[in-house]
Amino acid sequence: MKTRFIVFLSVAAVAISGCKVSAPSSLESTVAKELKQKVMIGGRDDRNPTFDTAETAHEGQEHFMHHCQICHGYDGQNTGVPFADKMSPAVADLKSKDVQDYTDGQLKWIIENGIQPSGMPGWKGILEDDEMWKMVRYIRHLPPKGSLGAPDIFKEEAEEHEQMKQGEKPAAKPDESKAHTHTHKH
Repeated sequence: MKTRFIVFLSVAAVAISGCKVSAPSSLESTVAKELKQKVMIGGRDDRNPTFDTAETAHEGQEHFMHHCQICHGYDGQNTGVPFADKMSPAVADLKSKDVQDYTDGQLKWIIENGIQPSGMPGWKGILEDDEMWKMVRYIRHLPPKGSLGAPDIFKEEAEEHEQMKQGEKPAAKPDESKAHTHTHKH
């Protein structure tokens, strides 16, 4: 029994010492991207039933601002989101070629089902199909990076942090429940 335990510890020590964390090679990245786009993400052939108009994109933006800006920023490009590049995998820049290469159906599928094991949640049962399709229209027409600024919550945290560094008491927060005007048709 003691011999087995020593052998087990030796094998474990060799295995752990041989582990290295490194960035994936370009081949690994290409294969992973192709698998994700062609196999793992559904909805490839689903067509967006909403019209591609400024009004539709604006409605999608309203839903995006309510549900997605906390991780993707107002502009969908992670502007002002302090943890976006610290996640593993990093929060997707929605204007990147990798994301824009998805079909509308795949983007809607991602919004609906999320991506496991990333931090991207699925919104099925929370958002209606029409709302998700309109969000896809917004993702297709994202504004220039940084043009909408950082999400308010991160600006407030930065201001509070600065006040605390200066020894001031942070200002009282307004009652956010009264400011909420976004509703769903459930």
